[in-house]
Amino acid sequence: MASRTLLLAGLLASGCANWIGGADGADGATPSRDAPEADWIVLFDGETLDGWTGYNRDDAPAGWSVEDGAIRFTPGVEGGDLMVEGTYDDFELELEWKVAECGNSGIFYRGEVSPAFDVPWRTALEMQVLDDACHPDARYPSHRAGALYDLYVPTDLEAVRPAGTWNHTRIVADGPRIEHWLNGIQIVAAEQGSADWEARVAASKFRDGDAFPAFGTRLGGGIGVQDHGDSVWYRNVRIRRL
Repeated sequence: MASRTLLLAGLLASGCANWIGGADGADGATPSRDAPEADWIVLFDGETLDGWTGYNRDDAPAGWSVEDGAIRFTPGVEGGDLMVEGTYDDFELELEWKVAECGNSGIFYRGEVSPAFDVPWRTALEMQVLDDACHPDARYPSHRAGALYDLYVPTDLEAVRPAGTWNHTRIVADGPRIEHWLNGIQIVAAEQGSADWEARVAASKFRDGDAFPAFGTRLGGGIGVQDHGDSVWYRNVRIRRL
């Protein structure tokens, strides 16, 4: 717990002034529609997996492919999480996702990509991707679609659309401030390193410092999507640095 506090303490005092979130308008105080197109970096070209690799490897696992302009994971084929090349600190990420019936996946960010860790979720934050109507994980509110996994419950549990239909997601990470948006509704607001954050980590699966060393302490890192053994699709993936 001490290392987590040390890593974040220097930013907590200054981060509040830079938070672009809020409740003004359908997409927040600084809607992405107002950002110049030139500010955006397209992370998926709709045709290839160029710019994406498996976690801690140089190629993409065979389970990931491109289908009808979307990145798809197909279970029963070589698995593993899929990561965007490079790292990002403060950013706004936009994408669309859909999951198969009873499916589970997630969007990772601010995680360390390192051979020291076998999977992204040892260090990364995760926006949950889930079929809330069917998957057993939905019995835990902090595991519902759009949640900051195991830490923050979505404030609107009706924002998600049914399995097999597309959902629009925004993740804003600006200093210690985190926002999750789902289909135009802000459903999570959090501040890394705050007293509330630390209390939630201490009550979560991530409290085990041996299994999750320095979880949630990074204000930058890798971005990726999860193989949880179910069919899932992602498309229109873009990011802008803040």
